[in-house]
Amino acid sequence: MTLTTTTDDRPGTIDAIPVRRPGRMLAVVGVLAVTGLIAYEIVTNKAFNWPFTFEAMNQNTVIQGFIFGTLAATVGSMILGVGLGVALAVMRMSENPVLRVVAGGYVWFFRAIPRYALLVILGGAGAFFPGGLGPIDINRLSSTIWMAILGLGLSEAAYMAEIARSGIISVDKGQREAAQAIGMNPGQTMGRIVLPQAMRVIVPPTGNEFIAMFKDTSLLVALPLTNEMFFQLRAIGAATYQLIPTMMAAALYYLITATILGFGQSYLERHFGRGYASPQELERRRTKVAADSLGETPLMFPGSDH
Repeated sequence: MTLTTTTDDRPGTIDAIPVRRPGRMLAVVGVLAVTGLIAYEIVTNKAFNWPFTFEAMNQNTVIQGFIFGTLAATVGSMILGVGLGVALAVMRMSENPVLRVVAGGYVWFFRAIPRYALLVILGGAGAFFPGGLGPIDINRLSSTIWMAILGLGLSEAAYMAEIARSGIISVDKGQREAAQAIGMNPGQTMGRIVLPQAMRVIVPPTGNEFIAMFKDTSLLVALPLTNEMFFQLRAIGAATYQLIPTMMAAALYYLITATILGFGQSYLERHFGRGYASPQELERRRTKVAADSLGETPLMFPGSDH
């Protein structure tokens, strides 16, 4: 390593030699080798029957089930879950003890019940109301998209309540005090001041929940929801004795869609994160300010961003 000096005796650029890490290269080679073997097996193994897989993916019933079953249930459940979850988060932070207990009990109950078990119960809800619930025929409703949205949305609200509560807590208390000082009521303070700032914390886990909800629509076979993609593919596999190819078709649907949703999540994170610097950026700024105040120049490394 050599060090160049400047005329004013300040250190200049350090020509540092990178540390050799042979273990890292061996790990890369090993990972590539294993990945290649897995990819070769997936492509060449006749058990996957790729022509049948792609044929199953292009069936009209499967495509309609994906749009009007899987995607519709995902969007509807998340709308219900996010809306109810935010309301529960506000209730849990309320000064009213009744609201706190009710919200806490809801979160406790629905986080403890597995979604599959909840959907099985809702699918058989007609047994609890053989004569219907008022004008509603529970037997007919139990296997529709509306019951799917209700079951998944009620479960999701328990998780979204904690996510929203963490986002609200992350906003400095002074923001609420400033809003109250200019005459805003609690509703205006929450809607115009607190929640917009809390979105930076709420959006990343909510994006993960949306992707998880999309995959959890496969649990709707418990109702059962017949006009749903996974149900249709499983039915095709059972009728043709091609279970592995049809499950691969479902996996491809989930993989492609989840990848697209991941890009959307990244965009939303950048959008709501505007105006906030990362810890690395803050550290760089502090280093630069400290160096400027002392009249010093930070050490420069080739290829570094200091």
